[in-house]
Amino acid sequence: MSALAAGILASSAAMADAQLDPQLLSKLLAAAPTDELQIVISYEQSVPVTPGQVAALHSLGIDKGVTMRALPIAGALATPAEIRALAQRDDVASIYWNAPLRYYNQEAREITSTARAQSNPGDYNRALPFSGKGITVLVNDSGIDATHEDLKLGEHVVQNVLGAQNILAELATEFAPGIVPVTYLEGVPNTDLGSGHGTHCAGSVGGTGERSNGLYRGVAPGADIVGYGSGAVLLVLDAVGGLDYAATNQFSYRNTIRVTSNSWGSSGKFEPMNPVNIATYELYKRGIVSVFAAGNDGPGEDTHNPYAQAPWVISVGAGEKDGVVTGFSSRGKRGESGSFTMPDGRSWTYVNEPTIVAPGVDIVSTRDPLGALPPLEAQHDAETLPPAYLPFYTHMSGTSMATPHVAGIVALLLEANPQLTPGQVKDLLQRTATNMSGRLPWEAGAGHVNAYAALAEASGTRNGWGGTVNSLLSFNSNALLVAGPPNVPFSVDFAPVGAVEEQSFEVGADIAWVAARATIGENTLALVLTDPDGNKYGSAIALPVLGDTVTVGAPGKAGTWKVSVRGIGSVSGTDVDPLNATNGYGAPGTVDGEISFLKSGGYTGLGDIGNHAARQAIEFAVANRLVDGYSDKQFRPDQILKRSEMARYLVMGGNVRQHLPFNGIASFTDLSKNDAAYPFVEAVIGKGAPLRDLSNSHDGVMGLVNGQFRPNDYVTRVSLAYSLVQAMGLQSQARSFSGQLTAFYDGKRIPVEDAGSIPASLRGYVQQALDQGLINARFTVTQGPFDLQPTLHAYFDPGKTVTRAAYAVAAGRYLSAYQAAQD
Repeated sequence: MSALAAGILASSAAMADAQLDPQLLSKLLAAAPTDELQIVISYEQSVPVTPGQVAALHSLGIDKGVTMRALPIAGALATPAEIRALAQRDDVASIYWNAPLRYYNQEAREITSTARAQSNPGDYNRALPFSGKGITVLVNDSGIDATHEDLKLGEHVVQNVLGAQNILAELATEFAPGIVPVTYLEGVPNTDLGSGHGTHCAGSVGGTGERSNGLYRGVAPGADIVGYGSGAVLLVLDAVGGLDYAATNQFSYRNTIRVTSNSWGSSGKFEPMNPVNIATYELYKRGIVSVFAAGNDGPGEDTHNPYAQAPWVISVGAGEKDGVVTGFSSRGKRGESGSFTMPDGRSWTYVNEPTIVAPGVDIVSTRDPLGALPPLEAQHDAETLPPAYLPFYTHMSGTSMATPHVAGIVALLLEANPQLTPGQVKDLLQRTATNMSGRLPWEAGAGHVNAYAALAEASGTRNGWGGTVNSLLSFNSNALLVAGPPNVPFSVDFAPVGAVEEQSFEVGADIAWVAARATIGENTLALVLTDPDGNKYGSAIALPVLGDTVTVGAPGKAGTWKVSVRGIGSVSGTDVDPLNATNGYGAPGTVDGEISFLKSGGYTGLGDIGNHAARQAIEFAVANRLVDGYSDKQFRPDQILKRSEMARYLVMGGNVRQHLPFNGIASFTDLSKNDAAYPFVEAVIGKGAPLRDLSNSHDGVMGLVNGQFRPNDYVTRVSLAYSLVQAMGLQSQARSFSGQLTAFYDGKRIPVEDAGSIPASLRGYVQQALDQGLINARFTVTQGPFDLQPTLHAYFDPGKTVTRAAYAVAAGRYLSAYQAAQD
């Protein structure tokens, strides 16, 4: 019996690791045996669904569906019994309900808490909400269609400038040799004659939403906008021309230019003397905040836009509307920083990491009908936007979309306090940010932007933020990385058609990170790393003039890797070769480079876990900033977790927004405001604590008892279930639960026999924790002397206390479940 029970527990752990959609599980509970549910099936592979897998669906009775052409995904109609049978297949990674989707700028404003701030001006002792009034933002992009009612020239767009500097320089050389002044054409109704990119960005900054009754308005609809664009391809001279226009005309309009939004960039190393960096430095000294896109070349390390790395600008990564960093968002390079001196004698230090993350996936904003990009989203728009709005709005994705969102927030902050310097604005955004689960500063900077909190400090309503931001803190326990073996040179040929040449190399089990770098030269090529499991990681595209050095990185994995080269395959995330007839667009040639490695150097501050059963889970949690050890370099894995400790860990790694009472009065009576735990406790009990709570109205992820927090009380399994599920943003699902509490095993629901000892208000949280795989049930097996089959029993043990090791295990599972939402 004990061996059988151990096997069941092991199988249960495996089942918990599988991604099972809680919405689908709820549908299954309510479905009749003959109901056919719409499901989406993902397979554990990197190739399309195979004929054999299609045949397997038929064998289960699933004969209505559709498969993707390139992705390992299928959609189908299936009965509850068919779904349970399908879930037992080893090649199925997940099964999700085909839920309806909503894509709005409204949602972007909600997750950043901008909507909360603008809906509650009384929180800031104001009669009117912040709107960016009194601030001018220059959108330095492809141009603006200022015939759009949301961006009307002469009203909201106070100037629209066509400045095709590269073309004009060529004309000057041919017809009037010599050095000519910067020339541009002002007052142009539509300067966005190429892509529509700039029009979309301008709408995110501060479109009025007039064409949608306010539904798709931008962040700062009260701000004035100046558009500057070439109308076509953006090169360095065009970009510098826009920055120069901001400096030259800073005081030319009714409101001062205080912000520039720059959704463009390059690849390669940060160079302080680059003309773009010099231009933004000059704007910095004039009090103008420059906001830059981090780039769309992630998730590899060292893919960060070099113009965004200047310490005087704000670099914006892209998140999804469910609170995760999206895969394409460019990353910095861990540990990379450097000091330098600018021509004015001032010394600076740059750090290669984004500043902040903001929504950048499926953002709806203003459409330029003449742009080349909106037609690429025609089907998506038609499926998700109301027909009356289709002519005026479109979807786009990228750090390009996240950047104008932050530029709009900056306008709100400067309205609240016009005396803020660019450095103070950047610091304020960082100190009020929300930690993002499992994302380190080189990936996500300080975390997700929080406009509600940032405006509190900018307006003088509430100071004191920053005590909970991981990137601003030091920790007792840390994962270490050290230099690996010598670099490996590579040389591969690129051909636009035909077989792709690859060079293989070996990676050992002790390698934590693999990176490749090459100087491409005058070509439009990118590097691709392929790990032993076939996962591919791509670099940025090398572009003449903009940058010819590209890098790509990936997590280490033992086995045979390959490095290859590809040409341009997409523009702004849209496939330019949908038939895959080429290897991407680029000239034939040889690319030489080298591969480097980082090794795991072990851990500090974990001196007492060497032989502990949960050692790996604890190390994982430490490496991802989900837990921390003590100052004496011990972790104490078997010590019972206290509520004050869990509060800290939830804010560190549970996607919990910072919160401090605006009235300055503590929310509880048993913890001093001078206690190090104070800001963490205020955050976990705060209204709208979960980042995924778009309404900003959910209860906290922990609670009070008669006005007390009781920081030294022990954490129980039922309270842990509540906190983790609440942090997942599943409050409504948990509270709507009214059925029998069950544990899922082998395609069956097994009643939880101690459900009666769980308060009715918390049973939905326990159910979600079990279904999400955050906490395991305890199984036992009994069999009477005359029973043909054993009986399986499930228990939750709600009152059992949680050790620090057990929390580390649950936190790792939470991270996996949370990040599973990443596109």
